[in-house]
Amino acid sequence: MDFFMNGLIGGKKTSVRFLYLAAMVTLKTHTVGILKESIRFVDYLIGVFEGFETRNAVKTGIKKRRFLINGELAETGTWLKEGDRIELLERREKPKAYDKKIEIVFEDDYLAIVNKPAGLVVSGNQFKTLENCLVDQLQPSKASDALDWGLPVHRLDAPTSGLVLFAKTVSIRRAMGEMLEDKRIEKRYHAVVHGIPKEGEIEVPVDGKQAKSQLKLIETVDSIQNEHLSLVELEPITGRTHQLRIHCQSIGNPIVGDQLYGNPNGTFRNKGLFLSSTQLKFLHPITQAFVDVQTPIPNKFTSLLKREAKRAERYM
Repeated sequence: MDFFMNGLIGGKKTSVRFLYLAAMVTLKTHTVGILKESIRFVDYLIGVFEGFETRNAVKTGIKKRRFLINGELAETGTWLKEGDRIELLERREKPKAYDKKIEIVFEDDYLAIVNKPAGLVVSGNQFKTLENCLVDQLQPSKASDALDWGLPVHRLDAPTSGLVLFAKTVSIRRAMGEMLEDKRIEKRYHAVVHGIPKEGEIEVPVDGKQAKSQLKLIETVDSIQNEHLSLVELEPITGRTHQLRIHCQSIGNPIVGDQLYGNPNGTFRNKGLFLSSTQLKFLHPITQAFVDVQTPIPNKFTSLLKREAKRAERYM
């Protein structure tokens, strides 16, 4: 953040750097671990990112301004230290807008929170993405380091619905990314699961890494084909890929409609995944206001529970 705030005073030269970085997106990040000896950036980075396996490739990337070190454009002779944050950048052209209306739940000059429909990917190398939907739907930022269009700070699986945070400035995207890493953004989800899960903490590794989630039981109904279905609130303490889906499966209560971690031939397989991001809480990096955005539990969740409860009451 200091890099960008100081840059506002730096005049024309710094403004050019703002415009350059505003046109870039971060592809990957790397944090420097324990160093056995002093090493320059150009030597350290060999093999860290795919496509930069040689010294010449790294030097070419530096010349093309593809790397940041702690928010500053990298130079060949920079000496690295433990904890330095390295970012691999890519220049992107503004995409064509995908004409699909998206609910904007919160928006100011720096960021936006939107409600992603289930089945829509957040971003990627395809046209029908949430990012492309929002190209012309978010209000342009007036900030000095404004992005040409909003970029996602985090992602949800395509079948998962709910709240997604978008950055409208370069500095906010970096700040929010750091907040995610430091677990300073609280996220809560709701899901419908099979069975009656036990409330409490779930601590099961995901891809060999520590992963922790919190589960709260809200409601349970009888179900003719499934014995019981339960509405739960989930809070991911860590942020691993597919963490909540894997954790629910690990305790014997897979999320309804989960084709990957549930029973692909089970009931409700054509109804989609019953998992939604319903709350985001954080301290705004610029305004310092406390942001607490919530969205209602999807109607299909409550409708399913009511329908199953009525059927069970009628036939059981």
